[in-house]
Amino acid sequence: MAAVNEYNISIYDGNPRTFAQVIASGSDPTPFALYDSDGEFTASAPKTAKYCAIKLGYPIVDIELQDLNFFACFEDATSVYGSEVNSYNIRNNLLDLQGMPVPTASISQKDVVSSMGRIIQVSKNYGNEALSGGNIDLKKGYITTTTGEQDYDLQELWADANEASQSIEIKKVYHYAPAAKMRYYDPYSGFGSGTMELMQQFGWGNMSPKVQFVMAPIYADLLRMQAIEFNQMIRKSSFSFGIHNNKLRVYPVPTDAQKVWFEYIVIADRDKITISKSGMISDYSNVPYNDITYSSINDVGHTWIKHYTATLAKEMLGNVRSKYLSLPIPDGEVTLDGETLRSEAQDEKEKLIVQLRETLDEMSKSKMMERKKEESEYMQEVIKHIPLKIYCR
Repeated sequence: MAAVNEYNISIYDGNPRTFAQVIASGSDPTPFALYDSDGEFTASAPKTAKYCAIKLGYPIVDIELQDLNFFACFEDATSVYGSEVNSYNIRNNLLDLQGMPVPTASISQKDVVSSMGRIIQVSKNYGNEALSGGNIDLKKGYITTTTGEQDYDLQELWADANEASQSIEIKKVYHYAPAAKMRYYDPYSGFGSGTMELMQQFGWGNMSPKVQFVMAPIYADLLRMQAIEFNQMIRKSSFSFGIHNNKLRVYPVPTDAQKVWFEYIVIADRDKITISKSGMISDYSNVPYNDITYSSINDVGHTWIKHYTATLAKEMLGNVRSKYLSLPIPDGEVTLDGETLRSEAQDEKEKLIVQLRETLDEMSKSKMMERKKEESEYMQEVIKHIPLKIYCR
């Protein structure tokens, strides 16, 4: 860095130092040293500095930057690339990661996340409400009816005594008439004269109940059961119930003391179920995707980082040149292009970020599944036009 400008400040001379030379001089190569232990990063930094300087016009014009400026831009560009990739991975994988224990080490970009844990957890929550599984205890209780009384407060009669006055939510009430077939297939009802003798002739005399084996058309059984159900529904008060705020009303009016069973959950048990707690991944803020490893980035990523580094260097040079609108020279002055460089750099940075985000979005799980679907449909269309073979016997 022997070259100096008019103010006796060292500027870029075309020979950026290596990281080892910078460290030997008592300086830090990069501000945060995020990638200084990565051999590929340290080897690429001086080359990237040369590339950026040439893009900015060196050696035709002086570049009022030092190698440390280029190294800082290189580190920043790598961090921006890693941040965009990590943001994409978090958005794409949060459903799988949420609720998992936070690992002691960061999740590597090489790790492929494929977990059903969060999806299963969400399914369990729905299962709790649909009574098809879940992680809340489904409890049973009962009340004893009183002759002539239809209304019963299940919170008062059961929950206050058995659940320490905690609020409960009734899920199912077992209050319905016995099945018609139980009344039809009464082993003591008989099926007409000569039933027992008929069973003995068929060789079913040693089976019980014998009346279940009478040779009769199936529709006769169905019609009889339907007649029993219609009789119960029309001529009698049908078994039913209504429930609101844990207050149960039973139909018909009870004529004696009988147990009515029900299933319920304790509402507090549902509230205790949380996806996020201490030491577990809860949201975007604590998904452990940390600094990306430069040596693991492919050529496409390296190219993007190189271009973004050049854009950052252009912006930095624009900031430096914006300090002075012009510089005096013999017989005149020269106007600096700081504002132009800054404006161009802002546009280029925005375009590069948009390009990267669009590329990442095209690689999302949903987009990949859409492409697989289209590929399958196109393949089916191709197969339709392949002549089928004809086999002769």
